[in-house]
Amino acid sequence: MSSLPTPSADTLENSTRSPSWKIKLLYDGECPLCLREVNFLQKRDAGRGLVAFVDIAAENYNPEENGGISFAAAMGRIHAVLADGTILQNVEVFRQVYDILGIGWIYAATKWPVIGFLVDIIYEIWASWRLTLTGRPNLTTILAERQKRLECNSLGFAAKSFSVVVGCGVWGVGCGVLPVLRWPIT
Repeated sequence: MSSLPTPSADTLENSTRSPSWKIKLLYDGECPLCLREVNFLQKRDAGRGLVAFVDIAAENYNPEENGGISFAAAMGRIHAVLADGTILQNVEVFRQVYDILGIGWIYAATKWPVIGFLVDIIYEIWASWRLTLTGRPNLTTILAERQKRLECNSLGFAAKSFSVVVGCGVWGVGCGVLPVLRWPIT
């Protein structure tokens, strides 16, 4: 029986310094149009790992791992982080992702001053209306609901450490879930 080689300290150090991806795309995994675009881009990436796709709607989204971009900022408009830490937003994200995937010709015309200016304005309008156009609540509501879910999850984990699970809705947390007591914890 053979075992896998153990990476050396040099290999581990180098892998943390230079990621395999060239750009990290932050996208809203609850937006149907965003998911359509991401699916298209993932097919173009074809498993090469040139683009790291990060779902900001995931409960475990961590701004510190993504250029310090908060959930609220990422929900307001598209963001990406280059491997060197440079933060991109708006149409420039698409220009860079498409270039990296070898299909930059699709956005090439947006580099021309007049066309680029118009596309940037159109994107600003799209970003402002994205949630409404996709049938979702406004950003304030989404942020409040997310905060409530995170608080509930936090309360649930804290309660488990005391061998009692107390469901959200207790002590004014207000998650809309009835209190639950389970004994013993399994």
